[in-house]
Amino acid sequence: MTPKILIACEESQTVTKEFRRLGAHAFSCDILPCSGGFSDWHIQDDVAEHLKRPWDAIIAFPPCTHLATSGAKWFEEKRVDGRQQQGIDFFLLFTKVDCPFVAIENPVGIMSSIWRKPDQTIQPFQFGDPYRKRTCLWLKNLPRLVPTEIVNEGPVAEYPSGKKMPLWYANASVKERAKVRSKTFPGVAKAMAEQWWKVIKGDK
Repeated sequence: MTPKILIACEESQTVTKEFRRLGAHAFSCDILPCSGGFSDWHIQDDVAEHLKRPWDAIIAFPPCTHLATSGAKWFEEKRVDGRQQQGIDFFLLFTKVDCPFVAIENPVGIMSSIWRKPDQTIQPFQFGDPYRKRTCLWLKNLPRLVPTEIVNEGPVAEYPSGKKMPLWYANASVKERAKVRSKTFPGVAKAMAEQWWKVIKGDK
């Protein structure tokens, strides 16, 4: 029987399509409608309602808005009003699932200290995408991703204050920046599918 994979918190279907390309029964799940074009593969619902289903693997991209250190200047406000705790609780749902293979992705943030350090940190430029976005992976029974193609890191915007920011999201409006930063780059998605699918389906 072909393994079933849940790609949690993914409306773009970037990772889902890569697993489907390899023959997996992969399904994206998000409270938003999918923008990837394959609604038959998409569960538009609160993913918490589906975590107890018998998945063979779960790859999760929980929202990082209240967890990533890039937004640290708002942490105090978010702690007071409860938004950060909500983000923590949601992230931790994926650490408790009864599933043989699990990967949780998030940018550098507070979960490294609140839960545990990630098993791996990766950059898009290690997988053929010329961008910098340091990303953490927490893995259960899945191997660390092996870089596939090291390329240039891409241009950086530098501000009078001395702060530097990768140009690919510096040019986005403040309102859109979180959405832009949440995207999974194609090279990373392809590596996840090609390297993890072999393990999930039991190839030697």
